[in-house]
Amino acid sequence: MGSRARIKRIRQGKVPEHVAIIPDGNGRWAKSHGYERSRGHKRGSEVAEDLIEFVSNELSIKFMTFYTFSTENWSRPGREVSFLMTLLKEFLQKKQFKFMENNVKLRVIGDLSKLPKKTSGIVQRTVNKTTKNDGLQLVMALNYGGRQEILRATRKIIEGVKEGKTRLSNLSEEMFRSQMFAPDIPDPDLLIRTSGEERISNFLLWQMAYTELWFTDTLWPAFAPENLLDAISEYQSRERRYGQVKDKERNTPK
Repeated sequence: MGSRARIKRIRQGKVPEHVAIIPDGNGRWAKSHGYERSRGHKRGSEVAEDLIEFVSNELSIKFMTFYTFSTENWSRPGREVSFLMTLLKEFLQKKQFKFMENNVKLRVIGDLSKLPKKTSGIVQRTVNKTTKNDGLQLVMALNYGGRQEILRATRKIIEGVKEGKTRLSNLSEEMFRSQMFAPDIPDPDLLIRTSGEERISNFLLWQMAYTELWFTDTLWPAFAPENLLDAISEYQSRERRYGQVKDKERNTPK
């Protein structure tokens, strides 16, 4: 089935509102081609560019979150970290016009305070520039960790109790969520992880309680829109129960 026909068929089904992606395998792709790791990261950023444009033009996905740089990534060699920060800065400088053209709104979750000033500066400028766009919301997780986000929310609630602004007796999932980085963004419907790894690696731990997980052996630099369509097609074939049972099962005598 050709891509146009396949896109049309997928559009007719339930398209996930929020897709989260762990783009893994840049280094392994580079090694398999005899390149340095930086070449893999560069190619990975190009794949992200293509995928963002494809989604904004072809699918009704409203939120797409990339695990761009985790809190654990600081432990990589300094030269690689520096390259990644520069690559991010150049990516946003290059894509600002496209974001505006495609009505993409950039949002960020994570602690930007530890990023280099030039990188955090271009991140914030892009967020500000695209704030009124109402198309695809592109969410970058930068210096982000799921455990750290939960700890941050817990500390904020404790501070609120100490200051008399809230009461522990009022603690609920809704209150807890309100203290997270982007409480208005819905939980991911679908998580995609490339490169054959089958774990979530401290990504959106609170938000992915009922997310459908899809893993592929494809390395991120080789990921294409067709792979995304594979993931969505699989998602559409699943039945999301959220811990409940189907009516037929509920009424079946034991």
